[in-house]
Amino acid sequence: PQKIKVKMVKYSRALIIAAAAVPAYAFTASSYGRRATSLSSAPPIEQIDTRTGKPTGSSFLPQDTIDRAAVGSPIEKAKLAKDGTSAFVDVYEYAAKFRAGEMTWEEVEKADMNTRLKFVGMLHRDKRTPGQFMMRLKVPNGIVNADQMRFYADCVEKYGEEKGVIDITTRQNIQLRGVKIEDAPDIIDGLHARNQTSFQSALDSVRNMVGSPLAGIDDQEMVDTREFCNALNDLVSLDPVTETRGNPMWGNLPRKFNIAVSGSRDDYAHTHINDIGLVPCKHAETGVMGFNLVLGGYMSIKRVAESIPADMWIPADRESVVTLSEAILRIFRDESERKDRQKARLMWLVEKYGVAEFKQAVINEINSYDRGVTVSDAQPVPTEPFERRELMGVHKQPQEGKSRVGVLIPSGRLSATECREIADLADAYSGGEIRLTVEQNFILPNVDDGKVNALLKETALNGARLKANPGFIEGNTVSCTGAQFCGLALVETKANAELIAKKLEDLVTVDRPIRIHWTGCPNSCGQVQVADIGIMGGPARKLNEETGKMMAVPGCKIFVGGRIGEDAHLALEPYKEGVPLAEESLIPELVEILKNEFGATDKTMRKRDKLKKLVGLA
Repeated sequence: PQKIKVKMVKYSRALIIAAAAVPAYAFTASSYGRRATSLSSAPPIEQIDTRTGKPTGSSFLPQDTIDRAAVGSPIEKAKLAKDGTSAFVDVYEYAAKFRAGEMTWEEVEKADMNTRLKFVGMLHRDKRTPGQFMMRLKVPNGIVNADQMRFYADCVEKYGEEKGVIDITTRQNIQLRGVKIEDAPDIIDGLHARNQTSFQSALDSVRNMVGSPLAGIDDQEMVDTREFCNALNDLVSLDPVTETRGNPMWGNLPRKFNIAVSGSRDDYAHTHINDIGLVPCKHAETGVMGFNLVLGGYMSIKRVAESIPADMWIPADRESVVTLSEAILRIFRDESERKDRQKARLMWLVEKYGVAEFKQAVINEINSYDRGVTVSDAQPVPTEPFERRELMGVHKQPQEGKSRVGVLIPSGRLSATECREIADLADAYSGGEIRLTVEQNFILPNVDDGKVNALLKETALNGARLKANPGFIEGNTVSCTGAQFCGLALVETKANAELIAKKLEDLVTVDRPIRIHWTGCPNSCGQVQVADIGIMGGPARKLNEETGKMMAVPGCKIFVGGRIGEDAHLALEPYKEGVPLAEESLIPELVEILKNEFGATDKTMRKRDKLKKLVGLA
């Protein structure tokens, strides 16, 4: 069949990292096989999308899965009715009509506008910015370069300072805000030309591959995560036949799926809250470096679950990592829930099987591929004392004469100007390379020791926002999108997170990093359960002095005691509920928690500042 004439820039051979690991057999049958012909009430499934020349995502599903999807959730029915893997074609066609004045965004089919275009990474913010989208990218291991950062700035600048912003996410990823359909083709083409994509980054897709931000520059490194994150990214979003972005084999998953690859005992990737977590560990007998596997971690409005040990170990080679992940994804794709989306996450399927039984199913699947990959029982983890290291500030690298410099991005929000400033810093000091972190900050790697002082004096790092030496509170504040753009959020988070962090820095002194996470709703995109202090938007009441009555006001629940790293722990129960979000209510509560739970003390004011305050100048 004819392929649609859409500009799709092929990736150079050198950059198709997973090509050897995922050849054309990615489209051959697993042990469960492709869809068999049978009597069914489900609608007929198109095998090949004539507009793309690729198989449809639904064509990879067994008949039983299709039958369940046909009576499943509204999203499942929509995916069967109109395959999501060719949604990018619609983006190009809609954009052409918009530009020609033949159509407006209000005339786009609602299922496309609010659901199907998510397969292109485009999420319509209909409640906050009607007609405009957040475009989510795929940035494996969180590594970008100066040219890409400038491109992001160019993409959003036209939408204005308020709507046209760039967000760093808790998956080391990039989200462009304000995007309009008529501009999307140019953005997609520009991303592909820069070896990036937005395809299969949202809705029921495998999300961004999280790895170590210190990969290759860490003297405590056990595994360099870059190759694995790139290989897994290509597994799920690179067509191994056409070598273009978008892999239909994973084009109809039952729900989103998260994978994290940890590179050291610090676990900067947060494997405990991912569907697949690869935890580095040597084999006790052979000494070969590999990964223990943890499964099922996730956060949602109905349930928050910490990943569980799967009693599996694989060697740290590309073939093993890709094959294991493919096997788990195949089982998840074909067997997971298709009706109740709250139960369509991997943890529910593992619990349905039982851990031991799921392990055996994964091993059977791997063996059916006949790739020579073997799975061992989980290996004993290191027990020597280890303290998780910081990412902010200046730190020596194992490379002679080189340092890494971690820089704060308050609440992960960047303007177009700030994106360009970061790009300029990267070009001047780190060979154009920028590493994003799950804390929504960035690292400049490989800075010459002799240039560190000059970097720290740069104007961009000594203004109001970007800082290489932030305080222990502001440097560890994380925030979800919040009510400014997200229709689910009950409160605004990013602006509040940045403001409250600054005020707390002025009020108290702490002797270690204190991680404060903000999330606007119980979906917990801001991951409040992993934080030292988590703030979740929720209902509250406050006395109205004029009426003398208690009135509903924006409020929050506060969680305390989450942990990350080897000793990870989720704080599942609120420490306090119904706290008004107003500064005069929230800040005293947070100060008390910081003092009682984390040993904070009142900030000592310098004599000069005391004098200024006395004379009314402070």
